[in-house]
Amino acid sequence: MKRRVWIPALTVFLVLFAAAAAIVWRGIQSLDRPLPVTASVVYRVAPGMSLARLAADLSARGLLPRPHAWVLYARLRGEASAVRAGEYEIRPGDTPRRLLERMVRGAVLLHAFTIVDGWRVRDLLAALRRDPHVVSTLPPAPRDLMAKFGSPGLDPEGEFLPETYKFPSGTSDVELLELAHRALVRELDAAWNNRDPDLPLHSAQELLRVASIVEKESALPEERRKIAGLYLHRLQIGMRLQADPTIIYGLGDRYDGSLHTADLRTDGPYNTYTRAGLPPTPIALAGAAAIRATAHPEKTDALYFVASGKGDGSHVFSATLEEQNAAVERYLSRMREKARTGAVK
Repeated sequence: MKRRVWIPALTVFLVLFAAAAAIVWRGIQSLDRPLPVTASVVYRVAPGMSLARLAADLSARGLLPRPHAWVLYARLRGEASAVRAGEYEIRPGDTPRRLLERMVRGAVLLHAFTIVDGWRVRDLLAALRRDPHVVSTLPPAPRDLMAKFGSPGLDPEGEFLPETYKFPSGTSDVELLELAHRALVRELDAAWNNRDPDLPLHSAQELLRVASIVEKESALPEERRKIAGLYLHRLQIGMRLQADPTIIYGLGDRYDGSLHTADLRTDGPYNTYTRAGLPPTPIALAGAAAIRATAHPEKTDALYFVASGKGDGSHVFSATLEEQNAAVERYLSRMREKARTGAVK
């Protein structure tokens, strides 16, 4: 009689064990099956979110078919409390195991912010305020901005390197600016330490001021070193720079899109027609290429240049005023012809 009871009980146990084993096996297999996403999904893990709550939410959104197996796997690995907050990109082909690994490593989704060569600091600050992934902490025109980076009193113009920076959502504007300033310092220090020995400059800051003018004047990469050489040649012989971009910078909001004779004659700290030497600060954010071109300029006897009028951003360079006047006349003639025919030859 006892034997008859034992056999059915054993059968039930084996059936239950087999069923449980099947569930566990399916759970294990699910860890390496692609998640049901056909396009990338951005998911945000909130600070302090428990793994069980995270798994339940992913499951409710249709992103994680077997949340309990995922949670059990994380607990067995001792990673139940190791998931880091932030934005994550769930991509087609991702598996639950791979997703957990990324969340434990904190491999959050990175956004891109590009500082454009030739921007002014005010352009940079405005762009930061527009970026939805950047936390704004600065007013539109912050006072003594450089004090936040250990350089109180330094004008911020030119102090941030144009480049594309990757950052996680929630990064503050100050944190991004610090990245860009550190990059500028590295680039400028390297350029200054490896500069041509005969540059008529006394500091890395002076190099940065010239580079900012080169940045605004050069539309073609192949002309950067020549334009740098021209302005440094002027400095070397004591000639005024006569750089239109410095006057435009000094005019600020008063600049109406055209430079007038009165603008050239009105004295001011950025008027390089009325004042010798360099402007008191950079006039733009100079890119690495402009900084390097200024540190290693082309040797040239040219003192003047004017737009060629070809529409490709190129210039005509001249060593004498007579040559310059002739080049200007050719430019004006080209512009008159363009106005007449609608095309430049």
